Amino acid sequence: MRLAACLFCFLECTIAARADNNCAWLNEATAGGLLGGDAVGDSPAPAAGEPTVCTFTQQSGTVKRTLRIVVEIAPDPHARYSTLSQSCGTDSFALKAIGNEALACSADDRKAGPGERVVGRVRDQVFTITIASSLKGDPALSRDVLKAKIYTAAEQVAGNLF
Repeated sequence: MRLAACLFCFLECTIAARADNNCAWLNEATAGGLLGGDAVGDSPAPAAGEPTVCTFTQQSGTVKRTLRIVVEIAPDPHARYSTLSQSCGTDSFALKAIGNEALACSADDRKAGPGERVVGRVRDQVFTITIASSLKGDPALSRDVLKAKIYTAAEQVAGNLF
């Protein structure tokens, strides 16, 4: 009887301590670490045949930092990956050991601030990850920091897609 009571208490504590995780590939705590503060996630259920989108937002005063993950199942994943990777242009570079193939590139918004993007593929799943800031010259997301954080995000997402 005591064992059953202890087990019940343990399970209740475990359930109560569980963090919300609406996104299948990344949780709010990890996203917050990548964005530099507490992040709020939004991952609405996709319509049938549509990509799954997870968006994490971190607000610090007037600065808004976002991490967006889009994952889709493609009938011809290599062709879809090739199409999406064209949006990167000539500044892209291959990421080794991320899924079956992946590349990173700048995703700067001229009206807003800096950003970095990864386009990758794991088997029949094609993913795009973007980290961006609304502040030009954001000290928390300099170009080098953005590259390190987008690589970490890509490792997490690709690992969870396997």
